[in-house]
Amino acid sequence: MSEKIYIFDTTLRDAEQVPGCQLNTIEKIEVARQLEKLGVDVIEAGFPASSPGDFNSVVEISKAVKRPIICALTRAVEKDIDIAAEALKYAVHPRIHTGIGTSDYHIYEKLNSTPEKIIERAVAAVRHARKYVDDVEFYAEDAGRTAPEFLARVVEAVIDAGATVVNIPDTTGYCLPHEYGEKIAYLVNNVPNIKKAIISTHCHNDLGMATANTLSGVIAGARQVEVTVNGLGERAGNTAMEEVVMAVACHSNMDYELGINTREILNTSKLVSSLMRMPVQPNKAIVGRNAFAHSSGIHQDGVLKSRQTYEIIDPEEVGVDQSSIILTARSGRAALKHHLKDIGIYPEPDELDDIYQKFLSLADKKKDISIRDLEILAGMGNKENKVYKLEALQVMCGTSTIPTATVCVSFGGDTFTESASGNGPVDAAFNAIKNITKRRFHVEEYLVQAITRGSDDLGKVHVQISHKGRMYYGFGANTDVVSASVESLLDAIGKIS
Repeated sequence: MSEKIYIFDTTLRDAEQVPGCQLNTIEKIEVARQLEKLGVDVIEAGFPASSPGDFNSVVEISKAVKRPIICALTRAVEKDIDIAAEALKYAVHPRIHTGIGTSDYHIYEKLNSTPEKIIERAVAAVRHARKYVDDVEFYAEDAGRTAPEFLARVVEAVIDAGATVVNIPDTTGYCLPHEYGEKIAYLVNNVPNIKKAIISTHCHNDLGMATANTLSGVIAGARQVEVTVNGLGERAGNTAMEEVVMAVACHSNMDYELGINTREILNTSKLVSSLMRMPVQPNKAIVGRNAFAHSSGIHQDGVLKSRQTYEIIDPEEVGVDQSSIILTARSGRAALKHHLKDIGIYPEPDELDDIYQKFLSLADKKKDISIRDLEILAGMGNKENKVYKLEALQVMCGTSTIPTATVCVSFGGDTFTESASGNGPVDAAFNAIKNITKRRFHVEEYLVQAITRGSDDLGKVHVQISHKGRMYYGFGANTDVVSASVESLLDAIGKIS
């Protein structure tokens, strides 16, 4: 039978300490309910002694959420513990989380104490907490920089005092993965009563190794992991819940029971990001918008043939509808064909080649290509009625310059170039086209539409001209409005019989 790994979520305590991420009680309850839906085992609801607001939040979360353990943080101070116990009185499964610093930095510099006094205070805090609840977790703050021998003494003493969980925090994110794993293994092998308690990890990400350290701790014998949604937390953050959960899920040799409904991961991430006003970086593992996005032609071709070629996680498993094949200048024909198929366009090979060349030209000018862009490109790719082809265009305009356009157009097997001036660059280009085509027409309507958003995006031009009593319509699309205007006029003129 698989061993259980308990997921201890401290988003509402450690992550909520991040500047700008503070939540009110109603928001905390909303997050807590989503965490319950996600399936976490423990919710650290706050630090009740820190403020009346935190106290009230722990009370209300205890009332609102029934399945998970509700945990309240304290220092190794009797008053803190008394306040935490009062805040937890409505919790179905209450836990008090108390502790003290154990590294030399904390003992001598922060607490101005001695190792023996630290052990005494730790034991006293655990015993006092056990007067209120049966489930007491002890944290050895800065355990990552604590000598293993002394850490083992502290852990043994607090377990004897009644601690049911011992938390070994890498508070400053200092440890390397093998060092943190060895620290956990040392406790497993050198604390005589260690089997009476669960070892917990609590890793910070100051050196970018929080998830690696957490997994190393699990492999060494830890059976609770303290995590936050999106990896939020003090300074560089905490271990990201979604990373640990999916790392275990992806590796069959890590045969642990997690109890997490992974399909709620994205929903949970979005809720926390929204309420805490902390955007998720695009390349964030599992929940970033690019986590399942592919823009390289080689990768896109592979994923379209078989998802597993470049994805180790099925997007649906974490609540993402599907992988994203993003069209950029690095995309290949396979990706373009895939997107055209999605909008009901099935070009022949030569048509696809023509559309692809236009696509590359547009992609070099834009960051990405939208569905509307594709619809325009596909229309442009239809070579029927393309009597006139724009070969080159150059315009000059400005506050002290007469607008002038030089247009090069090919038709009937020949190429023609003309220059003309006008009231603006578009009018000048239209006059040049009149000189080239020798057509007598009048522009009845000229309309420019922004297909997408942004100054670099595709614009569509619609032109309506009259010739000998009949109306002709033309369309053009380009990131350059003047070019789109010329293409639309040539399209309309080409339809004159």
